[in-house]
Formats: sequence, C-alpha cells, structure tokens
Amino acid sequence: MAATILIVDDEPMVIDVMRPFFEREGFTVYTAASGPEALERAEEVHPDLLILDWMLPGKSGLDVCKEIRGSSRKVGIIMLTARADETDRVLGLEMGADDYIPKPFSFRELLARVRAVLRRIDDNSGEEETGVLYRGDLVIDPQKFQVWKRGEEVSLTPAEFQILQTLAERPGVVYSRLQLLRATLGNAYLNYERTVDSHISHLRKKIEDDPANPQYIQTVHGVGYRFGEFR
Repeated sequence: MAATILIVDDEPMVIDVMRPFFEREGFTVYTAASGPEALERAEEVHPDLLILDWMLPGKSGLDVCKEIRGSSRKVGIIMLTARADETDRVLGLEMGADDYIPKPFSFRELLARVRAVLRRIDDNSGEEETGVLYRGDLVIDPQKFQVWKRGEEVSLTPAEFQILQTLAERPGVVYSRLQLLRATLGNAYLNYERTVDSHISHLRKKIEDDPANPQYIQTVHGVGYRFGEFR
C-alpha cells in the first residue's frame, strides 16, 4: 500500500512542484497551506509522514509539529524551511521532528530522507517479536513501540526510539555517531552525524533523572555513545 504524505506549505509554487513529484514516486499526497489546515487534514487523512514548512499562517510549523507529535509517535515529520541556523534545527528536532532539511533542497535528497523516515517507522511497527528490554527503570518494547520509566510511558519520536533501542540492546557497547546513523537513520543521513547529538540530547531530557549526569545514554568522549550497564 502506498504511503500517504501531507505536504504543508503556504507557497503554491512549492506545492505545485512537490505534489506531482511525490505522486510520480508512488505516494498518495495531500496538501495544506496553513497551520490550522494542516492539523485538520492530518486528522482527516492520517498521513504516514508530513513535510512541514516552518513559517505558516495561522500557526507555525513548530506548533503544528508539537501538536501532532503529542497525539501520534508513529507519524514521520520532516521540517522544511529556509531557516538553516543550527539553533533552529535543534529546536525543530526538540519539538519532535524526525529530520530537518533547509531550502533550497534537492528533491532526490528529500525523497531519500522521506523513505528513510518511513522505513524506520515500518521497522518499528512490524509484527516480528523482538523481545522487551528491561534496563534499570526503563522498559522498552520494540514490538509495541513504547517505553516506560517507573511505570510512566515516555513519548519518543521514531528516531529517538530507534536510537534508544539500538543502544539498549547492547549495553556497554560504544557506538560512533556514524554507526548510529547507519543502524537507525539510514544511509541518507551519513553526512549529518551531528543530528545524532540533537536526538541524544532530547532523549536524555526524557529518560534521565539528571540529563547533565546521564546514567542510561553515556558519552564516550572522542568516540560516541553507549548505554549504561545495569544489574
């Protein structure tokens, strides 16, 4: 079944180019031109992924991202914007976006990132039993795509969940940023190793008692990250 994409941009020219491009690639495409319309359309069509412009009338792309992420962890969200500052990129990821691509962009690169996010979501929602992980106060269920800390569910984005699962499956094993990208985000991201740092930072805020002194996701300086070993 073809994946469904909701493209949200207030520039008609962008919509007129992007819609036929993704339709030719086999996607079912819906569009919206404002923040409120994006939320309405998302509720109506239940897209698998949003390509979401940052600057929108009525409600910003960041606000739309936050609201949609609050109601669904399994929908992919790619922020598309002319704002290329690193602070903006980190903010977008912290609001729950899976990826961030600045304008102007290559359609082939955007397509690769769309497919990588959708593949990650599909991998996490498969029916194959992979086993529940018990790590300290965390319970990680790859089949249900859920994480609990001391009995309270923790809401993670698809990218955050995949990184956490990869690290937690092999406590004590050190992963470089590049290894985490290959294992969790796909080859489309191999030139964006610092994206991992943003996801790790956000993960720590959600699962660590003290993000400044992490016990679960530990930094190995000059190498990468590892998951703490718990008895």
